[in-house]
Order: sequence, then C-alpha cells, then structure tokens
Amino acid sequence: MKTALTIAGSDPTGGAGMQADLRTFGAMGVYGLSVPSVLTAQNTEGVYSIQEIPQEFFAAQLDTLLRDIRPDALKTGMLYSSEIVKIIADKTSEYHLKNIVVDPVTVSSSGVLLVEEGTLDAIKNVLFPHARVITPNIYEASVLTGLKVEDENGMKQAALKLRELGVETVVITGGHMEERALDMLFDGKDFFSVENEKLQGEFHGTGCVFASVITACLALGYDVREALVKAKEFVWNGMKSAVSPGAGMKILSF
Repeated sequence: MKTALTIAGSDPTGGAGMQADLRTFGAMGVYGLSVPSVLTAQNTEGVYSIQEIPQEFFAAQLDTLLRDIRPDALKTGMLYSSEIVKIIADKTSEYHLKNIVVDPVTVSSSGVLLVEEGTLDAIKNVLFPHARVITPNIYEASVLTGLKVEDENGMKQAALKLRELGVETVVITGGHMEERALDMLFDGKDFFSVENEKLQGEFHGTGCVFASVITACLALGYDVREALVKAKEFVWNGMKSAVSPGAGMKILSF
C-alpha cells in the first residue's frame, strides 16, 4: 500500500483542508497520513477563526510519524506561519522525503486571508526548492509573482517566473478564469495544458482536492503530466456530483 502525507489546515466541513486530502487519498487507493498545521473554525459559508498549532508540538507530530512511516508523497496546504514552513523544510531534508507537492494556499474561497505576514516569502524561498510540483491557482500565482494572471499568456509568464524559484514542475490552475477552466503545466522545457467545461456554482476545496490527486498519483508512480490529467478529471467529476450539506458552498462528492 502506497502512502501519502498531508500537512494542512483542519476543516470541520471535510470539504477542504486535511479532511478533504484524506478523502481524496482514500478514493485514489492511497493510504492517507495527516499532520494538522493549523485549526480553523469554518463552515460552508466561510472561515471565522484560526488557531495556530504550537511549533514544538507540530514538530513533534512530524518527528513521531516520520520515524515510523516514510510517506511515498507529501502534500502541503494551508501553512499559517513562516516558522511552520521552516519546520517542514527541515524535516523534508532530515527524513529525505520525496514527491513534495506544495499547494500555496493564501486565501479562502470566501476571501479570508489564511497566512500571516512573511509566510509567503518563506514558502517561496524555503519550501519551493524542495517541491516536485506546486499548484497555485491564478490568484495565488499573481500574488507569488507580482504579475496579473488572468489568461493563458499570463499563466505562461507566471509559470516561467515561478520555476526560477527552484521548483521542478509548476502547475497553475485556471478554474477561476472567467470563461475557461484551463490548467497549465510547465516543467522547464514544455508547456502542457488541459481544459474542460467550466461548471457554474460556488465550490469548496477544489484546489485542495486537485493537489491531493496529484500527490496520490505521484505516490503511485505516475508522472506529473498523467497526474495533472487525472486530477483535472477527478475534480470535474467531483464538482458535477457536488452536494450542499450546508447553506453555503457546495462540497465535491467522490
């Protein structure tokens, strides 16, 4: 059995964050491991409060787990502080972890800022060099590069700039584009894109699930292009069958 570790925020709805990652790993046939990086009070309508995990305890969680189980792939999601980011980078080196997928979460679907000052710089400078894949959406790519990413050309320019940060492969998701649902991969040599019908509605956790599918695929031995195609299809199908357990955004069903 292949294993994948998620280091992400806890979402009580199960639609995003660590819980969504674990659901996705299971659906992909990969055994899921988890270490929460931050706790949230949220529902389908928004994020209302954030509680940091003490740094010493966060590091203890990782050490205790990794001494026993070495995951085949690792995905990071919401990382609230630069100190947490540095701990992850240190443990990645110490335990020789591979297949690192970084989803650089910056803001919730409802518009709440999910990182404190300095965290994005730490993600770029400390964590990205360890990453096999990063999966920013167009908004996150804009924040990370200082470019205005709104279309396919903007995605290409951002991908070129992001790869200079030491990332092996950049995948920019375009689900937030107005008219297209285009995702783009750049591996330093070639661009590769996948596109499907843009579905209407407000969905919770699409970015988390997308990155989790890529992580599971890497654990299973797929190459990154294959992982992107599978992630695109998985999320699209999950959106088509999404459920509304609460009064707010829909949650992917799979």
